[in-house]
Formats: sequence, C-alpha cells, structure tokens
Amino acid sequence: MEDALYNIRHSLAHLLASAVLEYDPQAKLSVGPVTDNGFYYDIDFSPDKTLSPDDLKTLEKSMRKLVNKKLPFVRTEATIAEARERFKDNPYKLAIIADIETSGETLSLYETGGFIDLCEGGHVENTGAIDAGAFTLTHLAGAYFRGDEKNPMLTRVYGLAFATEAELKAYLAQQEEARKRDHRKLGKELNLFTLSPLVGVGLPLLQPKGMIIRRALADFLWELHKNKGYSQVWTPHIAKEELYITSGHSEKFGDELFRVQGKEEKFIIKPMNCPHHMQLFADNQFSYRDMPVRYFEPATVYRDEKSGQLSGLTRVRAITQDDGHLFCRTAEIEQEISTIIGIIKEFYTAFGMMDGYWVSLSVRGEDKSKSLGSDEIWEIAENALEQAAKKNGLNYRRVEGEAAFYGPKLDFIFKDAIGREWQLATIQCDFNLPERFDLSFVNERGEKERPVVIHRAISGSLERFMGIMIEHYAGAFPVWLAPVQAVVLPIGEGHRAFAEEVAALLRTNDIRVELDQSDESLGKRVRLAKIQKIPYLLVIGDKEVAARSVSLEHRSEDSLGVKTLDECLEILRKAIAAKE
Repeated sequence: MEDALYNIRHSLAHLLASAVLEYDPQAKLSVGPVTDNGFYYDIDFSPDKTLSPDDLKTLEKSMRKLVNKKLPFVRTEATIAEARERFKDNPYKLAIIADIETSGETLSLYETGGFIDLCEGGHVENTGAIDAGAFTLTHLAGAYFRGDEKNPMLTRVYGLAFATEAELKAYLAQQEEARKRDHRKLGKELNLFTLSPLVGVGLPLLQPKGMIIRRALADFLWELHKNKGYSQVWTPHIAKEELYITSGHSEKFGDELFRVQGKEEKFIIKPMNCPHHMQLFADNQFSYRDMPVRYFEPATVYRDEKSGQLSGLTRVRAITQDDGHLFCRTAEIEQEISTIIGIIKEFYTAFGMMDGYWVSLSVRGEDKSKSLGSDEIWEIAENALEQAAKKNGLNYRRVEGEAAFYGPKLDFIFKDAIGREWQLATIQCDFNLPERFDLSFVNERGEKERPVVIHRAISGSLERFMGIMIEHYAGAFPVWLAPVQAVVLPIGEGHRAFAEEVAALLRTNDIRVELDQSDESLGKRVRLAKIQKIPYLLVIGDKEVAARSVSLEHRSEDSLGVKTLDECLEILRKAIAAKE
C-alpha cells in the first residue's frame, strides 16, 4: 500500500473516532487500524447508544464535515504518566499504554480538531487532503478486544477509503459484480457442489458436474507434468503421530490437526503431503545420477480451521493440493525452478490470467538467526530463484524478510476477470525437511550428500481454485471445462430419433452432451440451457432431419447457422483443444 493512501485511511480512522464521540460522548475507543481497502475502529458504546447500520450515514456526515474543515493533524509526545492521566477512564487505551511501557517505545499523541488519540502515525497533513467522496462506512461487526473471547465484545465499524471518488466507485462496482459471481450462489444454481450441515462446515461435496470440472483440472495438471520427469505417487490419509513430530508439523499446526486414536497407536490425519514424500525418497538408494527425483500427488489434506473462517470452496477443511516435491542438488535448483515456471505459465495462460500477474520473491531479512541452513546454501537458493525469475521474464518483486524459515520462495499472484488478486501458485525451497529426516543420496565421490527439497503447487488447492474459477468465468466455463459441453434440442416428437443419434455421435467423440427431450417449448428449453451456461446448443427440426444437420448456437452469440454433423464435431473439437 502506498504511504499516501495509508495516511488517508489512517486519518479517516481518527475522523471516525471523532464522529463516534460526537454521537456518543461516553463511548470508549479501542484501536483503529488501516485495512487492505480502508479502515475500522473498535468501540465500546454506551448501553443506551448502541450503533445500528442506519446510524452509519450519520457518522459519515460528521466525518465529511471534519474533512471540509481542513483540520491539521498535530503530533505531540507524552510521558507514560501523562498518557495514563489523559486516558484514565478508558481501559482499552490503558492496556495499550501498558504494552508501550513494556516495550519501551516512544509514546505519541495526535490531535485533530480537539480530538486526541494515542497513535504512532502517519496521517495526511490536514483533512483537506482527503477526497470527501472517496470514503464510505460499510458495516458493523462484533470483535473481542485483542481477539480474545475472555475480553469484552466491542463494535467494529468498517469503512472503505480510496484516493479518489472514482476509485471508490470502481471498487464498489467490482464488489457488486463479485456478489453476482459468488461461487456459493453459482455453485448451487449450476448444481456443482453441496454444503451439508450433516457432513460438516468446510467439507464440501462435489456433485457430478462439479466432479467433471475437478477431474478436468487434475488431468490438465498431470498433462503438464507427465513429460517433465515427474512420477505419480500415492500416500495414505493418516500417519502415526511420530511422523509429524519429526517433520515439525505437529508443533507448527497445533490444534489445527485432526487427531485419531487407534487401538494401540496415535495417528494424525495428514495436514501436509511433504512428510509422506520424504519417506518415499528415504526408502530408495539414490545416487547423483538419479537426481532430481520428482513426485506428483494431487492429494487431500485436512486442517481443523475455525468454522467462522470457512467459506464455500475457497476456505475448507479438506484441501486437495496439486502437490509436488522435487529432490535435487543445489546446482540443479535454477533449472528445476525454470521448468516449474514454464508449467505455471502454460497453466494460467489457459485461463487468461497472465495479464497483470506479479510474483513475490520472498528472501531472508537482516535477522538470519531463525533461518535453517547455512548462509552459503541460502545465497545459492535465493540467487537461483532470482536468476530463474529473470531468465523466464517474470514480473517479480524482491520482498525482504518474507521467506519461510526453511527457505526462500516464489509466490505467484494473479488477477481474475474482475481485477481481484489471488495468491495461487507457489515454489518453495526447503532445507528443513531433508535435515529433519536425514535424507541423502550418494554423490560422485561416494559420499552422502543432502538434497534440497522444492515444494511446488500450481493451482494451490483444487477446491479453492475451483471456487475462484467459478467466479472468474461467472459460471460460463470454457468448453473444455464445462460440465455439459453441448445440449441437443429436438423441436418436436418427430425429431427425437435423429436427436438421439446426434447425441450418441457426440458421446462417441468424448463430448459431454445432454439430450433435452422435455415437453417444454423450444424457447423455454433454449433459455434454460443458457441459464445453465451450456456452451453449444444443437437445435433439430424438419429441415435438419432431412439434411442430417443441426442448427448450431453458442450461449453468448446468435445462431452459428446450419452445420453438418462433421462441421459441428470439428467446431467442438477445436474449441476443446484450444481450451476456449
């Protein structure tokens, strides 16, 4: 986020707090940070002044008055004792002051039009720098102080804020379009997946049409890997607790793990595939001639996420990763990364998502004490990732201090059809697991050498990617992904025999087809097919039966005209092959 936009949003949080105290002078203010698209403030309102959604416009009006007064933000400093005296009636500010005293930070205050808040900055110079039409208060939520359910429940007031009114309007339009594309809504309308309370939150069930999409994605992913040295493997869904203690996942994931008590041993439902793949590698006597070793497994892992964080397909407890692990030598890292980058480019080109993408190259920061592995290996890995990024023309940004403790990584961020960013593909170097599992291969000198592990996921997870794709295409999937690629529509009873013949021909040619012989009018059946977003409609009447042809329509176009069966097949085959 740019500093100027951050300062605008931070300043608006102060104006919101000031407007709240005008509305309820006895309210107790907590914190008001900046968010990715605006700001919020957590407030403890007086019992007789509980805020409702209808009151947000009143607060907005007060905030705009403050904006138009061009009030300056004036910084002062205070001792701990002075700050405690000023905020003596506010337990939330006193708790924050106690934290500042413990950490030894400088305590600063900012005043705006008589309102004073405990704050470290930054802000606009004066409120006149804020576009009065570029912000709005959106909704309320409950929030425990400091996120701890043992603390009081506060009212969180959310706001959106941008540099200009035009940017705010564009964002609101995007949000409205996103609501129309919501994969939970479209998933139900198109009968793609089911969310069952009896099965459990975060455990979606795929309907037959949804499974077709998932299988098409998995097949495409394997198609991109099968000629690049990868081997498919399979690992069980549970393992002994000791496996995850050794890998470190037991400590890392803690209460997110699903634990199973067997008759004699304790098991964990796997949260990651990596420890299993370490065992596959360890059970072989590899030499340097065998390297790199590449495993591919689209396997489901399980994490007990909090129910409030779960949503449709995009946040689930059963996560099918298109997982891959490569075991290689340090000198091979750059080439392996380049191969993976090529796969990522080909995959996302098929979905039209390469425009506007960017890549985060996450490397170590100045504090190297928490990083596993020698400085030499880190330098080799970071250089290999950066050289591969340059060689492959990636739009990357080097981000200091964002590497995982076990190695540097490349995270790919793509934009969907309405401009939202999603972090999807990832490539990560890992020095940790080979060390924990004491993995080795025999090098040219007959000595044991430690491999480097590269974790890579192309789609991220199939569930989340499906949810994103439903919204990306607004349910109108390209032909190769569409659960039903064509529907045959006989106009009347006398056309049904030929319609059945046409449908059988399409099935023989591996085209997913439905035959709609219902008694509804042709117009209604055409409308239904387009509501279901079926790409191609084949209409059959007297003339088509006589000429052994079809009237071909596309869901988004006018009639494509009368086509012979061979012409129709060719059009469908080309669309599928081109991933249109």
